[in-house]
Amino acid sequence: MAPLPPTLKLARRQAIQVTADSMVRTRPLFADGPLPLLVEPAVTGLDGAAWIERHREMLAGLLPRHGAILFRGFDFGDDAAFQRVVAATGVVLMNYIEKATPRQDLGQGIYTSTYFPPEYAIALHNELSYVKAWPGRIFFGCMVPSATQGETPLADVRRVLARIDPTVREEFRRRGWQLVRSFGSGMGPSWQHAYAVETVAELERYLCAMEVSWQWLPNGWLRTRQVRPAIHTHPGTGDELWFNHIAFWHSSSLHEPVRTRFQADFGTENLPYNTYYGDGGIIPDDVAAHLRDAYDQETVAFPWQAGDFLMADNMLVAHGRAPFTGERRVLAAMGDAVNLDAAAMAALKERLA
Repeated sequence: MAPLPPTLKLARRQAIQVTADSMVRTRPLFADGPLPLLVEPAVTGLDGAAWIERHREMLAGLLPRHGAILFRGFDFGDDAAFQRVVAATGVVLMNYIEKATPRQDLGQGIYTSTYFPPEYAIALHNELSYVKAWPGRIFFGCMVPSATQGETPLADVRRVLARIDPTVREEFRRRGWQLVRSFGSGMGPSWQHAYAVETVAELERYLCAMEVSWQWLPNGWLRTRQVRPAIHTHPGTGDELWFNHIAFWHSSSLHEPVRTRFQADFGTENLPYNTYYGDGGIIPDDVAAHLRDAYDQETVAFPWQAGDFLMADNMLVAHGRAPFTGERRVLAAMGDAVNLDAAAMAALKERLA
């Protein structure tokens, strides 16, 4: 791992004191950092969901310190148990909006994890960073671990931000970022599915309300653009965060040979997703590679065990998915909505004017 500024290194290595009752054991899963905190039962027959419900306030205090909390050994290993433990957190759940990848809606705010070819990794990202109200918390539950790999890697985006070269960081602070989506190629979801609408009128009302501009192309395709700050402030901790999908959807991050084939068939401007500076400027490939490296330097991962339950602060921690073999069934839920800071958005628009 590349060296960090001294203040960050000290923060990572210091001893972490965790307070809990005698019913559970707690410790950081990894010796060299706080992400994630591991909670295991210290007594047999402990009702994990009931324990979580009783200790909501304590867990809310621990989550910003650790970014994510892994509950292991509580037997949350089926859909009903996952639904019950999510409910025990008290978080008001959200629907999956502005969809980018397919997943099955199991009802009551519970989803399967993203359906994506198992031979490919899903890069680290903070869920729905590009919308106007994103989840503050996200939950994962392992029903069936994969035969090999299939981890859900995590990275603290406070530390990712510190890894980014100051010149690159300040350029994004000044210019923000822009997500461009193209609908019509058959690659990726339709606009009806992505925005959960049926008619053009419904679509345009939604896009207007969400501060997304759009363009109907002569071939009938739809192109949307949304500009957002690249660096956000956590509403609870006040920490600055690298909170965006810039590297995730940059054209250079596409898996080969998908990128080469699609660019040859349709051109870069018609990729289903691409990212730019907020003013529309091209983000160089080497900048995107630098951002991917910042995530890589801060990534931790652990093998899933059946019944694992992971609670994460979606603004503090990015997540992804390793390639895998075997069945792998992981459920997800999200909630505790956080609204886009209107003042930060207005300041970005003023800088770009």
